[in-house]
Amino acid sequence: MRVLVVEDERLLADAIAEWLRNDAHAVDLAYDGAAALDRVGVNDYDVVVLDRDLPLVHGDDVCREIVRDGTAARVLMLTAAAEVTDRVDGLGLGADDYLTKPFAFPELAARVHALGRRCRPAAPPTLHRAGITLDPARREVFRDGRYVPLARKEFAVLAELLRADGAVVSAEQLLEKAWDEHADPFTGAVRLTILELRRKLAEPPVVETVKGAGYRIP
Repeated sequence: MRVLVVEDERLLADAIAEWLRNDAHAVDLAYDGAAALDRVGVNDYDVVVLDRDLPLVHGDDVCREIVRDGTAARVLMLTAAAEVTDRVDGLGLGADDYLTKPFAFPELAARVHALGRRCRPAAPPTLHRAGITLDPARREVFRDGRYVPLARKEFAVLAELLRADGAVVSAEQLLEKAWDEHADPFTGAVRLTILELRRKLAEPPVVETVKGAGYRIP
């Protein structure tokens, strides 16, 4: 998934981003509310992890803008305020979930996964197609019962192809969902990742190239 982490405490923001990247998400960072609005305006995010107390533009206002624009992004609001009224206020702004600091990284990651499922059409937690089984929670892939060890980008690309349910996924879509905003749109990263994914999934070939359109798992 594509995730935006908005947190002005840079060490915490970087730690959250690294944890989510280890879960095979593409993660962008913003350290203030103004930068968050800039990124939301140009990128399609599945989940926004949003600190409430932000400089320049308050987190409440960022949340209002996201909701008002009608984007598909789900908002997980973070705050040090643990009172029930604070949680109610945050949810009343349109946030989809609320997590108080300090929090456990595994819980944050689980909430991001849950929100990501809500921003997509309903899909089973474990994905199956063409003899492939992918478990997002355990980060495990099997091909005809054989365990397939994948790097983070390979896992993310395979997950997007499986979620497409046989439809073609363009290289641009894969770049959007599996890489962050620093990815070069003219890079060969998607093609090289597909090649390595095919090698690891082994014979018979399962990832098809649709000329001029992208890739699919029929």
